[in-house]
Amino acid sequence: MTHPGTENPAHSASAGPGVVTGLLDAVDAGAYAVDDQGVIVAVNPRGSGLLARPADDLIGADAHDLLHRDAHGKPMDRERCPMRRAMLTGRTAPEQAGWYARGDGSLIAVSWLVTPFRDSHGRTGALVIFHARSAAEADRERGLATASLSELERLALLAETTSRLTSTLDPDQALRRLAHIVLPRLADWLVVDLLAENDEVWRSFVAHAGDGAFTERADLCGPLPPVPPESPRPLSKALRGAATTLATEETYAGEPDSGLAVEQQRLFAATGIRSAVIGPIRGPREVLGALTLGRAERDVPFTEDDIALLDDIALRTGISLENARLYQRQVRVAETMQHHLLPRLPRVAGLETTARYVSAPDASQVGGDWYDMFPLHDGSFGLAIGDVAGHDLDAAAGMAQLRNMLRAHAWTHQATPGSIMRRLDETAVHLTDVTMATAVFGRLDHDAATGWRLRWTNAGHPPPLLVDDVGRARFLTEVHGLLLGTRASGERPDANISLPPRSTVLLYTDGLVEDPHAHLDEGLERLRRHAAALAHRPLDAFCDLVLERVRPAANDDDVAMLALRVPGA
Repeated sequence: MTHPGTENPAHSASAGPGVVTGLLDAVDAGAYAVDDQGVIVAVNPRGSGLLARPADDLIGADAHDLLHRDAHGKPMDRERCPMRRAMLTGRTAPEQAGWYARGDGSLIAVSWLVTPFRDSHGRTGALVIFHARSAAEADRERGLATASLSELERLALLAETTSRLTSTLDPDQALRRLAHIVLPRLADWLVVDLLAENDEVWRSFVAHAGDGAFTERADLCGPLPPVPPESPRPLSKALRGAATTLATEETYAGEPDSGLAVEQQRLFAATGIRSAVIGPIRGPREVLGALTLGRAERDVPFTEDDIALLDDIALRTGISLENARLYQRQVRVAETMQHHLLPRLPRVAGLETTARYVSAPDASQVGGDWYDMFPLHDGSFGLAIGDVAGHDLDAAAGMAQLRNMLRAHAWTHQATPGSIMRRLDETAVHLTDVTMATAVFGRLDHDAATGWRLRWTNAGHPPPLLVDDVGRARFLTEVHGLLLGTRASGERPDANISLPPRSTVLLYTDGLVEDPHAHLDEGLERLRRHAAALAHRPLDAFCDLVLERVRPAANDDDVAMLALRVPGA
């Protein structure tokens, strides 16, 4: 990448890569070096800070693909990118204006120059030196008044807003994405004020982009006074659902007409906003809040031509926030329903018991996983865990039906677990809509002479795990029958075992071990090894750590666990 007769400081150093790095560190500006393929090989701390990217994320990356953007944040064509051409021509390029993509998703307007180098080993490359331009300079380059955006650019911005906001059901993430879309493209400041369900007003999000940095200002967030019913001030009107309004620093400079106006005075003073556009965020049925775009560090004020664009952005923000609110309501309903469907464990003298239920990543769905432990007529205890196919209200209803039927059969019939499971299967086929389920049912007995014994049957469910006090773990695979719902006739087999003192029995659903990208045996072996390693942990810690270490990251299923530990001899 050198050119005959070209002088450069790195070449004159006549040393290895360390000299290039030392040279960059001495530059009082952002600087990085690329090899003859345009791959970053060194960066100085100033450059790393301006780009909001650690050196490890920069070194080894293609500079063009990672950093070079147009004035609206879009990737540039490699063949038309002036910065890339300058790096690859082997000639010193004079200072030019450009844009870099920062690690936090924002843009930084920069002035840059490029000079080639050759190290002592003959390796060629280029040094890129850059510094942040002022907001006013950036505005003048890209005509930041939104009225100057072409119709195609407006449509592209709105399409980006739609796709990025509607792809998340987390309201905080949606607002953060919105900020990265509009800042600094349209404004220096973004302020979002939301109405709570009890009509309280909260300043929920404030973000600023300036001098190449993107900052969330949590110190400016918090509760706001009530919305005055008659105030003509822009924020009051927006929160009542009135039309979008322009505002300047003079708008809130006079005597405040409400507590909300007082807070707006403080906001404008803290941010230095000189021009703003404030509009309502509407959902399908109600006003959700207000959106403010503010300019403090640029000379171009908002105009009436900007109102339509803000309205379109606010509309998409409202749809995203409404979807997030509906999802959160579903989550609360699902969690409440699941809480009431799962039982409390009975207290048994000398026996430690605990249970866990972890919902699927889509927590708005009620799962069909369940566990149960209950006293039986003869003084023993019934243990059960199961999984009804599905992740909806039908699965939850089927789960509740199976659990209650199992309790009834176990209480009224002094029979083996296999016989109880057969009765449950026959009853469920005729009295429920459950098409398929798996379950383990066991009877736990204690005798002063023989200790604790477990007799169990298995209907297509992952096998229980037994871990003794010295860390020996094995699955209870002595019996394994067909799933519930197969309409199979005949007795179901069961087995029994004496439980060693201080041993732990773990019943669990497949969400603990099943990974869509691996064989089930791998998950079972992972469970066995970790459970054995945790044998001496208290039972609650044992369950928590098993969940943490064993549940696959790619799992999209809920998990139920029931664990018991018998006392020592």
